[in-house]
Amino acid sequence: MRLHNRGVRQDVRELGALLGDVLEEQTSRRAFETVESCRTAAIDYRSGDIDSREPLARELEGLSPHQQRIVARAFTTYFELINLAEERERVRSIRADSQEGTLEDSLEQAAAELAEEDTETVERILEDVLIEPTFTAHPTEARRKTVKAKLRAVATHLETLDERLLTDKESEQVWRDVDAEVTSLWQTPQVRKRQPEPEDEARNVQWYLENTLFDVVGEVYDELADALEDEVGANLDVPKLFEFRSWAGSDRDGNPFVTPEVTANTLARQREVVIEKYRDELKRLSGVLSQDGSRIDAGGEFAASLEADRERLPGSARTAEERYPGEPYRQKLKLMRERLERVGDVRPGGYDGVEELLADLDLIAASLRENGAETVVEAHVDPLRRQVATFGFSLASLDLRDHRQKHTDAIAETLERQGVDYKSLSEDERVELLTDAILQDGPVIDLEDREDLSEGTARVLRLFASLADWQAEYGVHAVDTYCISMTEEPSHVLEVLFLADQSGIVSLPEHAGIDVVPLLETEYALSGARRIMGTLFENEAYAQALEARGRTQEIMLGYSDSNKENGFLAANWSLYKNQRRLAEICEDHDVKMRLFHGRGGSISRGGGPMNEALLALPNSTVTGQVKFTEQGEAISEKYGNPRIAERNIEQMLNAQLRARKRALEQPRENVPDEWLDAMETMADAARREYRDLLESEGFVQYFEQATPITVIENLDLGSRPASRSGERTVEDLRAIPWVFSWTQARCILPGWYAIAEGIDAYLEDDGSVETLQEMYDEWAFFRTTLDNAALSLSRTELEIAAEYADLADEDLREAFFPRVSEEYERAVDLVTTIGQRETLHTRDWLGENLERRNPYVDPLNLLQTHLLGRTHRTDVEERTLRLTVKGIAAGMKNTG
Repeated sequence: MRLHNRGVRQDVRELGALLGDVLEEQTSRRAFETVESCRTAAIDYRSGDIDSREPLARELEGLSPHQQRIVARAFTTYFELINLAEERERVRSIRADSQEGTLEDSLEQAAAELAEEDTETVERILEDVLIEPTFTAHPTEARRKTVKAKLRAVATHLETLDERLLTDKESEQVWRDVDAEVTSLWQTPQVRKRQPEPEDEARNVQWYLENTLFDVVGEVYDELADALEDEVGANLDVPKLFEFRSWAGSDRDGNPFVTPEVTANTLARQREVVIEKYRDELKRLSGVLSQDGSRIDAGGEFAASLEADRERLPGSARTAEERYPGEPYRQKLKLMRERLERVGDVRPGGYDGVEELLADLDLIAASLRENGAETVVEAHVDPLRRQVATFGFSLASLDLRDHRQKHTDAIAETLERQGVDYKSLSEDERVELLTDAILQDGPVIDLEDREDLSEGTARVLRLFASLADWQAEYGVHAVDTYCISMTEEPSHVLEVLFLADQSGIVSLPEHAGIDVVPLLETEYALSGARRIMGTLFENEAYAQALEARGRTQEIMLGYSDSNKENGFLAANWSLYKNQRRLAEICEDHDVKMRLFHGRGGSISRGGGPMNEALLALPNSTVTGQVKFTEQGEAISEKYGNPRIAERNIEQMLNAQLRARKRALEQPRENVPDEWLDAMETMADAARREYRDLLESEGFVQYFEQATPITVIENLDLGSRPASRSGERTVEDLRAIPWVFSWTQARCILPGWYAIAEGIDAYLEDDGSVETLQEMYDEWAFFRTTLDNAALSLSRTELEIAAEYADLADEDLREAFFPRVSEEYERAVDLVTTIGQRETLHTRDWLGENLERRNPYVDPLNLLQTHLLGRTHRTDVEERTLRLTVKGIAAGMKNTG
């Protein structure tokens, strides 16, 4: 069976030609020829036809500012279109492999593996698994929303050309529409003229939930149910396996613009969106359930429920009976739509909670089954029920987050009014004070009394006062998690529990309306995990809160700042060790652990294939529940296209089901002590080398001169500042611009630096390459770590990085660039030797992508370095420089 009409090479060729036509039409023949000249010069160098990039550099430098801007825009637009071509190729691959039965990481594969167990164990695995992708507003999305909308329209046209049988005339009409979109794209500003606001970021996340994930989740459940029926054979009830969460509109860490009003508006808008989606689905279902009441018996329970709705909504009931006489299901659905309309309304009769809507859907399903309409239930009712179970009345539950220092300062200032000098107390004294305050019946502070308090304290108190109102209005589940950045002491967690207690959402021992989640990201915090969590689990107040929350403790691990502090290899090892340590601590205290992996889009910030990451986690940490962040361009890449979104969800579920099965079979994986010792040696040496680099005199100045950090800090990528205090130190700089800057300079140092130093230290300590190769073959953690480093190494281009290094003062360049280059060369040699392969990457498609992209990224890099080297830039040159950042990000398919 032929599934597709086109291939990636045809898409790339025809989109590139179309862009050339648009470029010439919108500018001039001369501009087109200039872009072509730059393009061919870059390709000629990459192919070996010329031995220097100097001709390309000279041509770019000789252009007028206006011409340079056209070149930057042309290559940026090219990458945006080519990204769509590669996305389409991925869809082709998914569909073709699915048709041939060769799709890896499929739900059929997971079901076959589960079928090795008895039915009771399979049911337990299904009950244990809960996957919680958490969308953040972290500023790593370089494209404007308007640009993304136009690109999505082009993607839809490419799908039509590829998957539908068209006449020549129809095909011409589609290409005309593509031409129109690309022309409009060319005429649209690429660079934002204002900084996005938090509500813009919340709407962006909401778009993916509403337009992609809402529909594909039901399809994933259907596929799993079919696979389990085929492989396991038993009639299994598939429970809720996914829950989506968001930080957009609720993450306050370092972002003063996320106010209670922003969070309230986000909650209201998300409820409005998801309820409208349900009303649309019920309207669609009404078109299906047109059964004649005189020919079926809907059943006593259904009749009683319909009668209760009629009494609840007499006016709407009369309308329903007049519109659908003798059609009981349609009458019921009409009243269900009316009840949804009244959720959060002053009018009575609305659903009090999502459980009531689910009960109505269950009732309809049971009635249909009694009347022999099982296929109708499977095709139309079950998908909606799963959507309701997944998205509730909140679309995505919000996590609150703020820096621990904010809570400490707020409590110190408010308690000072009560005559308590909180700042001077030791850690033990703080824990004792907070515990007593939480357990006492009366309030200690008045959250509403914010007069004469500092702005920061008033902000914290106002948030907790608002939290009680939000839970009353939208339900506890709509906003039930509070994450504490930079947690380092037990008191940092108890401070949030205390503030929640003062707001009334915690009333121990009966009720705790919020999960308090420590974010462990520094080496001090990670190594002190037993001190922090053990103290909390044994604390009388916290133990009661934990009991009220079902004895499940969520703990977040910070990949980004851990990497920035310790380097790639040491950070990965520290996170691995401490996950195992946290599992032991929780097991010792009979607490179920849910790890929250704070992963970024880039390798250095914990990125990489999610299914591989889930399968590489220590068995002892795989409790079934897992949570992880999704950020920036990764959200668009994973969830912008419905078929790719479905594939990502499928791979996550495959990995988590298999990982949970393996964890039950072997609660603790058997890792030889020799391997653990080897990792310890490598990590220690790698951390020393990485820290020595960062702490070397002049390194911060080199970083500032040899990367476009000063440009990135001023880009309107996100609503929060690039650094925590505005100081120029690596420690103060946020992880995203740190990684973004190195990525732009094609020297992805955070993803591999010091890995060679670590491996060499092990080899010099009587270690062997053969042992490392054995570790790579048999230990998922080590293999994934090395493969991720290989991805960063393969995307690094030292020749281009040298152009950026040349921008630095000569003494700084000589001090750092040779050191970085040497480490890179050693890392490439060692990683390929250990992996026993000739190339860094193991994926053929990646090699093709790099070969296709690199010649087109080079002109943007050379133009960027030329503009960075100018001491005085015109407004046009400044805009062109910012545009090169967008273009390189599109070409690298990554920012931070």
